[in-house]
Amino acid sequence: MANILIVDDELLYQRLVKVNLEQEGYEVYTAGDGESALDIITDKNFDLVILDLMMPGIDGFETCLRIRQFSTIPIIMLTAKGEEEDRVKGLNVGADDYIVKPFSATELIARVKAVLRRARSIETVYQSRYFIHKSLKIDFAKAEIWKEDKQIYLSATEYRLLIHFAHNIGNVLSAKDLLATVWGDSYKNDKEILWVSIARLRQKIEDQPNRPRHIVTRAGLGYIMPAED
Repeated sequence: MANILIVDDELLYQRLVKVNLEQEGYEVYTAGDGESALDIITDKNFDLVILDLMMPGIDGFETCLRIRQFSTIPIIMLTAKGEEEDRVKGLNVGADDYIVKPFSATELIARVKAVLRRARSIETVYQSRYFIHKSLKIDFAKAEIWKEDKQIYLSATEYRLLIHFAHNIGNVLSAKDLLATVWGDSYKNDKEILWVSIARLRQKIEDQPNRPRHIVTRAGLGYIMPAED
């Protein structure tokens, strides 16, 4: 039977969901916040995460986004708001479905079974929580960057740019691809913003920004994070 992780800071809903899922025969684990959930997920394989939107610390949106950096595990979001914009935002950051609080046990079980059924034909992909490239280390779960033993602080855009290179290591990425992926389709011709952002990122992660080893220019083609020799 499936292993399911419930992430909710409200003990009432955490217990309610746990009891109903256990009655259906599922193995259920719990976490009270996003950071704890990320630690648990990197230590154990799960078939489904039920993730509350409003939590202290990192919220459900950010937790979902970080999970998606290293796993395709199905995620159902719980929200007490129910506004369309929250549901859409949740789906956009990688949630597979959502349930609006309050909900019935019947609805909960039906949604869980539907998501698990859709996921059975798709292998859940777990990458390593950590990515290492020469002296650079990325902790996807905590969204932290380390150079040797020193933590580096990036802007949200710089971080998205760096992890896009990490997920495409060894591949040349064109300026249009980077702009469309990191900034959005409306920016795909705005090369100046890319040049400035890459220059700023190199200042933070490279030992010698004028002789980069992590993000290398391929003249006339784009940029590449070279695969390790």
